[in-house]
Amino acid sequence: MKKVLVTGAGGYVGIPLCRELLARGWHVTALDRYFFGTDKLGDLSANPNFKLVMADIRRVDAAWFKGMDGVIDLAGLSNDLSAEIDPELTRSVNFEGGAVLAKEAHRAGVRRYVYASSASVYGHGAKTNLVETDECRPQTLYAQSKLHVEQQLHALKGKNFEPVIFRNATIFGLAPRMRFDLAINIMTLRAWKDRVIYIMGGGAQWRPFIHVNDVVRVMVQGLEADASIVAGEVFNAGDEGMNYQISQLAQFVLDVIPNVKVHNIPDDPDKRTYNLSFAKIKDRLGFEAKTRVHEGIVEIKQALDRGLVSGDDPTGYTLQWYRSLIDWDKRIETLRIDGKLL
Repeated sequence: MKKVLVTGAGGYVGIPLCRELLARGWHVTALDRYFFGTDKLGDLSANPNFKLVMADIRRVDAAWFKGMDGVIDLAGLSNDLSAEIDPELTRSVNFEGGAVLAKEAHRAGVRRYVYASSASVYGHGAKTNLVETDECRPQTLYAQSKLHVEQQLHALKGKNFEPVIFRNATIFGLAPRMRFDLAINIMTLRAWKDRVIYIMGGGAQWRPFIHVNDVVRVMVQGLEADASIVAGEVFNAGDEGMNYQISQLAQFVLDVIPNVKVHNIPDDPDKRTYNLSFAKIKDRLGFEAKTRVHEGIVEIKQALDRGLVSGDDPTGYTLQWYRSLIDWDKRIETLRIDGKLL
């Protein structure tokens, strides 16, 4: 049985990815800090081919890589705003942690290394229909960290080390560790709960979109595809028909949840705008999205209707959850005596 190490395994993409890998016959070592709780793993922990490891990528253990046929790295502070909470923390986790993880996997002899980068590395795109060789102009610390790890992987690639980099479009859709801090997801929740949609940053900015289950498919393809197709390559991960301006998303939501007010918030214009080409991933991997934006909105609405997901779960908001953990850590530290709380 082939073995894979998945870092960031307890997250939005990580949990459904682990489930799919198990279904495909992989032995999965699921490494994460599990800040959002291990309860979201559901029945995964009962699978004999699933191994949970609670650890931090900043303190790499060579034992993680023993016998591994591949690594899929999803770890790190997971969006632009969260990365700005503490720049030094972001540098230690996303920059240094990500780079060290890749170097240690290379040192250990792991051949296939799949890295979840982000379309945000393009920053303020110089043009539409951006391809993988176009200039990257990251606007945030998060995007800079993704590009930094990409560069480390390029430096390591060789005959015995096959990095595969996916610059994922903005993700949407249902997952066990639900995220309501992503554009489509939060618009749907607010329309359903408050009968209002807020368009931030002007609304004219471009974003490509991809369903969480399609991201899972992409990651699996990166792990399993022949080296002649993917080794050492960078792919924009998404679909040609799913580049949208943020203002367009409101209409998609209104088509599913009518009688909702739309408010344009006069905040600072969003400097991030990128419209991508996905010709390479379609040509090399035959990838096309299975789930469209409208379908993603419908599934979230139905889950809310049925009480299968709640917008009140604090772990669904990454930035706020990190802030609460930092706040509680400070409070508890002031109460400790001889290293103990109670």
